[in-house]
Amino acid sequence: MSRQSFRSVPASLPARRITALALAVGVALTVTACSGTSESEDNASTIVRSTTNVAGAGVVGNNRPTTGLCPATAPLDPTGIEGSVRPVGHSEGISEIPADPMRIVVLDAAALDATCALGVWERVVGASTLDPDFRGDGDQELYLGTGIAEIPGVGTVDSPDLDAIAGLNPDLIIGADSLGTETYRSLSGIAPTVFTSSDSGWKGTFLQSAAALGRGQTGFDELARFTADAEQVGRDVKATQTQASVVRFLPDSIVTDGPSSFASEVLAEVGVGRPPSQQDAENTVPADDLSAVEGDIVYARFDGDDGESFGTDVMDGDGWKDLGAAKDGRVFVVDDTVWSSSGIVAARAMLADVTNSLNAYVS
Repeated sequence: MSRQSFRSVPASLPARRITALALAVGVALTVTACSGTSESEDNASTIVRSTTNVAGAGVVGNNRPTTGLCPATAPLDPTGIEGSVRPVGHSEGISEIPADPMRIVVLDAAALDATCALGVWERVVGASTLDPDFRGDGDQELYLGTGIAEIPGVGTVDSPDLDAIAGLNPDLIIGADSLGTETYRSLSGIAPTVFTSSDSGWKGTFLQSAAALGRGQTGFDELARFTADAEQVGRDVKATQTQASVVRFLPDSIVTDGPSSFASEVLAEVGVGRPPSQQDAENTVPADDLSAVEGDIVYARFDGDDGESFGTDVMDGDGWKDLGAAKDGRVFVVDDTVWSSSGIVAARAMLADVTNSLNAYVS
């Protein structure tokens, strides 16, 4: 296994004019994983990581540390009412939720991310899982740390297991409106349930989850802090001078991200530009004409093992190698579970990836 070296480039220069005169830059990232677990419970060495290069592309974030990411439990919001429950509005109406839920089931990745960001992940007794090929070891997202990865699965994000959920005796269930009203009614028969709106963008979804978890004020504060940090990263890397292409390899097709994807929203907040072909909508790119993939830098990710197999075949082909970004050594593979996710922890992981790659190349 060969190791690609990343070299920094002057941020003031267009990517097409990058030379090999800049200093080497490492890929140590600032994002880590859940606190609240002992070193033996959250040992980074137990995580299976990808190689350091794929088809000549550098790999960003494959050595993401996994200690200390999830903070201590955030303070509870004042309820404003007497008693042990509070009303929470959501996509299916208003639910009476325990003021401080202790046994939580989460049914989508955004809600799981929120439990880490707000320090209540140890109260999660079950969570829906993604396709096994989309993860590493454990049932849940590895970027959130090995503690969260070991939370028991309760079906998939598309098909939660109602019997398994009921057996966990939850006092709060958080899901997304994509599950539909019928599933909401079934879940509400088990425990108070909140469905977040899929039309709210990742920030809106995070705030809805934070409110359901009784920590809405902390949610607002964390988003404000993220916005300030994203703007600072943008200034540090002179983000507006680079157009980044964002590509996802499915098992048999190539898709470029439109402006509404999670990755695109985070890049936009940093101030990273996008190629003209990726500014309006998601597009499927034919394998025999990769012109729509072109950018000053290309971020590629794979949808599971089949996506990686198809993607590496494409990236090993002449059409991909003829891309200007590939010739310049400006193609980086990123973690699909982060860049296709939703949530403030994933967004901060993206900030670290952009910091370590936007003005770098693979030599």
